[in-house]
Amino acid sequence: MEYSDILFEKENGIAIITINRPKVLNSFRRQTVEELIMAFEAAGQDPNIGVILLTGTGDRAFCVGGDVKEWGPSGYDGSSWIDIGLPVVRLQELIRSVPKPVIAVVNGYAIGGGHVLQVVCDLAISSENAIFGQAGPKVGSFDAGYGTAYLARLVGERKAREIWMLCRQYTAEEALQMGLINKIVESSALMDEARKWANEILRLSPSALKMIKASFNADTDHIHGLTKLAFGALNFFYATPESNEGHQAFIEKRSPDFSEFRDRGENL
Repeated sequence: MEYSDILFEKENGIAIITINRPKVLNSFRRQTVEELIMAFEAAGQDPNIGVILLTGTGDRAFCVGGDVKEWGPSGYDGSSWIDIGLPVVRLQELIRSVPKPVIAVVNGYAIGGGHVLQVVCDLAISSENAIFGQAGPKVGSFDAGYGTAYLARLVGERKAREIWMLCRQYTAEEALQMGLINKIVESSALMDEARKWANEILRLSPSALKMIKASFNADTDHIHGLTKLAFGALNFFYATPESNEGHQAFIEKRSPDFSEFRDRGENL
């Protein structure tokens, strides 16, 4: 299988999936997400693979979410009533359901939809220059599924509300302190540390790990239905003037003006 937007490598029981769009800070378009899905499915079905690493090319960004160039008049191109034109729900579900541990190797910015990708991984290791955060309410978007409900399981509901309701960005050290990631290492040692963790996992019982992952997921599987509902609502929201204001402000590099929508709920 040839990939254009990602790199997919296998080495000694480890699958390394890399978002390979460094010129746009590894933001994803539809092609990217579809290739990620194919790679995760292939790694999940390969009996020779025991651990999956997810990272981004370069040292500036892990992933900063959806590529704004894919944006159309009513959201991302190719949207339907149940999605936003990017099969991100399928990707999120696959990362959670693939019967092998998935480690996010965060090598820079993990923002928006890219931040949610590292949230749904089983473990996360970051470089010291990594930056984490959500941006949805600043640009007329949201993730009311795994990006909110599951995030609250990781960092606590009060902190999760802060992350979404203030749209601040957090350093790797702050992320570690709040329980968002597992470890920080120097950028030059990041992949070596990720391989070290992967090799520790490879020495463990694969069937036991599969059942442990399924058990952890069972406790939060109700978020699956919430995520489907949320992305369906997000598709409709993208067609509103309120969402368009956030997106246009981002494109024009100005602060959005949401004041006219403050007391109106009918646009939803």
